[in-house]
Amino acid sequence: MTGYSDRINHAFAFAAKHHDRQVRKGTRLPYITHPANVAVILTRYACDDETVVAGILHDVIEDCVREGWTREMLEERIGEKFTAGVLETVLMVTHRKVDDDGNELDKQEKKADYLLRLADASNAARWVCAADKIHNASSILADLRRTVDPESVWGRFSVGKEGTIRWYRAVHDRLRELGFNAPIVDELKDVTEALELYSDIGAGQSGG
Repeated sequence: MTGYSDRINHAFAFAAKHHDRQVRKGTRLPYITHPANVAVILTRYACDDETVVAGILHDVIEDCVREGWTREMLEERIGEKFTAGVLETVLMVTHRKVDDDGNELDKQEKKADYLLRLADASNAARWVCAADKIHNASSILADLRRTVDPESVWGRFSVGKEGTIRWYRAVHDRLRELGFNAPIVDELKDVTEALELYSDIGAGQSGG
């Protein structure tokens, strides 16, 4: 890989513009730190520029429909600026609000739909999926290690501790089930197990 990619730089500028003023859940960290870390993870595994660009842009369509930007407009801009292939990858890892019949999906149905659609996802989309979940789970783990009040971390999530951990485990298991056994899936397994272990230890301490 080269030391600099104008395309990746452009993707960061685009993501920063659209995630402007957004912060990570329960923190003051600018949201752009998440896609930046996803890009770092993908780069560690020597993914190509197109996959890294998709990683940087993976939450734009899902989270940035606001201030005059419709979903359709965002899709069109990503396709024009970063290729149809990048757009396709981004859409594969974007939670849908409605199913193929136009029925609105609730939170749990969105997650089930996401897991189901991984069957038709490209390898690039599966790489982005894994990197996304690794950073999210690792961020939770780091916050848990820094706090004396684990509930202040788990309270950020509507599904709580059990539901959150179950989600990361479900994504890992689904990727394995689909035969996606790239080394990044081992990292996802490790961080999910660390989260489970830390959660069990924390529960034991709070119960004592």
